[in-house]
Amino acid sequence: MILLSVQNIKKSFGVRTVLKDASFVLQDKERMGLVGVNGSGKSTLLKIIAGLETPDSGTVSVQKGLKVGYLAQHGEVDERETVLETLEHVFDPVVEMEGELRRMEEATGEAADDPEALSRLGGAYDRLMRQFEESNGYGWRSAVQGVLAGLGFTKEQQGQKTGVLSGGERTRLCLGRLLLQQPDLLLLDEPTNHLDLKSVSWLEGFLATYKGAVLMISHDRYFMDAVCQRMGELLLGTVECYDGNYTQYLGQRAERFAIRQKAYDLQQKEIARQEAIIARFKMYNTEASLKKAHSREKALDRVERLERPQDERAIRFSFKARRRTGEDVVMGDGLTKGFDGRTLFAGLNFHVRAGDRIAILGDNGVGKSTLLKIISGEWRPDAGMVRFGSGVDLGYYDQHQRKLHPEKTVLDEVWDDFRRMEQTDVRSALGLFLFTGDEVLEKVSTLSGGEKGRVALTKLMLRQDNLLLLDEPTNHLDMDSREVLEDALADFGGTILAVSHDRYFINRFADKVWVLDENGIQEYLGNYDDYQEKINRQQPPDSELAGVTKTELDRQKRKSREEKLRAQQTKEALLQLEKQIADTEEEIDRLEAYLATAEAYTAPDSQETLKKYSRLKERLEEMYENWAAAAEG
Repeated sequence: MILLSVQNIKKSFGVRTVLKDASFVLQDKERMGLVGVNGSGKSTLLKIIAGLETPDSGTVSVQKGLKVGYLAQHGEVDERETVLETLEHVFDPVVEMEGELRRMEEATGEAADDPEALSRLGGAYDRLMRQFEESNGYGWRSAVQGVLAGLGFTKEQQGQKTGVLSGGERTRLCLGRLLLQQPDLLLLDEPTNHLDLKSVSWLEGFLATYKGAVLMISHDRYFMDAVCQRMGELLLGTVECYDGNYTQYLGQRAERFAIRQKAYDLQQKEIARQEAIIARFKMYNTEASLKKAHSREKALDRVERLERPQDERAIRFSFKARRRTGEDVVMGDGLTKGFDGRTLFAGLNFHVRAGDRIAILGDNGVGKSTLLKIISGEWRPDAGMVRFGSGVDLGYYDQHQRKLHPEKTVLDEVWDDFRRMEQTDVRSALGLFLFTGDEVLEKVSTLSGGEKGRVALTKLMLRQDNLLLLDEPTNHLDMDSREVLEDALADFGGTILAVSHDRYFINRFADKVWVLDENGIQEYLGNYDDYQEKINRQQPPDSELAGVTKTELDRQKRKSREEKLRAQQTKEALLQLEKQIADTEEEIDRLEAYLATAEAYTAPDSQETLKKYSRLKERLEEMYENWAAAAEG
């Protein structure tokens, strides 16, 4: 059953068209994710569906009586209420029903001698009791506590006024209120923002069994893999729908793009062939040939031209290290740090070796970002020390971009750190991160969070450090930019320590997971899924397993390096094959253009040219087969 139908939505802001023909439908109990590059119109479309924005044209149709709930990225609360009261008010109608039931019970006692009144009261009482039970009358207080706990609100916070909450805490509270209201259609704009991993996991479970339909925007790809059954991509103002979760959507999108590109290329070749034939007929300049040329021109004009497939995939870059480190990269000995009388961690010890790719996890406020700042030298520990091995060049990515100068232009922000570079080279580097033309002359203060992140990544790329400290590097980046960042880190030959809540990102880059808590660092070999599997099976951390010695850790690392080497060799082989394929296709195109001319068939070597063309076509097919085999391997 269709709950929501969005048809031909168009929306512009000034001269900029955000949505030009957005259409899709949402079925009952369906959970759909909306993705697209930053600025593609996802939040605008959600606001239009929620009735907060008006489209320039098009229609939004919802099932009659449908209850719609919308979560904005920044929710509103009554600052006079406590956290608990905000959620309890959702059940005010249930409380009123409970009060009415008590009054009816009292009235029943008073009407004991009036059978007719008792009958009336009994019928009304039964109807109200059914409504009370359907509204979770006996369990709503438990539901409130479950949501508060799931979203990370402590018992102490429940009594606080909402006016003292941070922006992130307010958003979490609004999410809790919306979930308790249980609308038929949930519209969620970045619901995992400001949630720690425990809360995100709780929300995944909640939405996976939610009785209504869900339409959501999220940059958390792991979250969408767990929750979504269908994906919608906003591309160039329209919506393309895909069955399956985020990972399945990626595969389908690549297939669709390849099919469209092939169809476009084939049509362009055919158009070029027809135009060459038309030109040849006109060259003969006879009445019959001109008639044939005119006939073919009319047929060509009737052909529905395919648009060149456009991909809004964003940045393209890579990280390189200018030199190698020694085997020991960085060690922490007895590190202690606290603020305002509260100790974050004490006596912390760790050892990072060359090639380690470590994801640092832990609850909010446990000191993950603080640890990176201490390693980078930005902050000093209260006790203990950090030691570096030989040849270490350290690059640090701060999620808040505090070291960017707001009054500098984008160009000067980068160029001032790399004065030996030519301006054209700096502009080229910024171009890799989508800063082109006069955009490089904009002030840093005018940039969005994602744009500032791209400036910081530009500088980090140019430094060519061999130890990268990354604090939430995927924050503010759109999906495709995150994919490109992951690809760049996959090819990086140095060492990485990254704090991240992005489980998809952790799965892509990490071969170790550190869990930071009040007891220190617990180390797990593998990525996030490996870590989660060990937690679910209640296995101890790898750092505490008996018999896990330096030799065993080195063996694990050697195995990981061998796998990376094989992957790199496969990638290089694929690139070489792709170059050969491109060269062969170029030669075939040249021959096809030649064979479309009259002189090709009167030349002395015409037969040899045709044989060469056939050999090249066969060779191209063989190369495609080799490429497919290498890609599968």
